[in-house]
Amino acid sequence: MRLGIVRGHITLTPSVPELVGKTFVVVEPITMENLKARNGLGGGKALIAVDALGAATGQTVAFTEGREAANPFWPRLVPVDAYCSLIVDSITTGNTQFKPSEVQQ
Repeated sequence: MRLGIVRGHITLTPSVPELVGKTFVVVEPITMENLKARNGLGGGKALIAVDALGAATGQTVAFTEGREAANPFWPRLVPVDAYCSLIVDSITTGNTQFKPSEVQQ
């Protein structure tokens, strides 16, 4: 599981029946350097993830990749490579805890 920042939303048609009602988001992974710097930057190569949580643009999310990304749809086989697992409330690095909303943008 990795952390990323939602940079936008995507609408696709036609759709896979198992994905009807789900949103696709553009997620920019956060590098450890940018996480520690608290600069609001991601720094990783953006990817597309399925989002059933309703994450807004700019929110920090945790996402899974690979075969594990399709686990929420089990036992159906769904063609997804990344899935937003949670919306981040706070982050702790070392002895420092902060909320994503406290990060400089």
